[in-house]
Amino acid sequence: MRSVFEWNIGGRVLPLGKRTLIMGIVNVTPDSFSDGGQFLEPEKAVAHALQLLDQGADILDIGGESTRPGARVSGSKKPDPAKIVSEPQELERVIPVIRQIKQKRPDATLSIDTYKANVARAAIAAGAEIVNDVSAFRWDPQMAKTVAELKCGAVLMHMRGR
Repeated sequence: MRSVFEWNIGGRVLPLGKRTLIMGIVNVTPDSFSDGGQFLEPEKAVAHALQLLDQGADILDIGGESTRPGARVSGSKKPDPAKIVSEPQELERVIPVIRQIKQKRPDATLSIDTYKANVARAAIAAGAEIVNDVSAFRWDPQMAKTVAELKCGAVLMHMRGR
């Protein structure tokens, strides 16, 4: 069966429609609702990522700030300054993980789960090919322009009630 669509993600093409692609999640956060912060250390995050690839993940989504339901992040309507992850903190969490995964598995397809344009830019430079923005480009006014300039893939999330 031929692909229904092809997704160009920065010079690489992912076939879409032939089969469902599986995205493995690697949360490099202390407060993830899905894994409880198990992968905050880069070595554990990379080991988890490699395991997900071995189990059949087509794309790995690397995130350094929890945007779980109810989270108060800098772009939300009611941010909680005490819980906001700064750009340097987020970069410190995700960039080493992206680099190490790409070093061990150069063909791995990676996405960065961020709503911050500067984090997206650094992650793409480190080896990610897709930006997964939970805010759908609404929280950082530079994100759409940044993704267009980078010529990378983009996933725009929908948030209920917004």
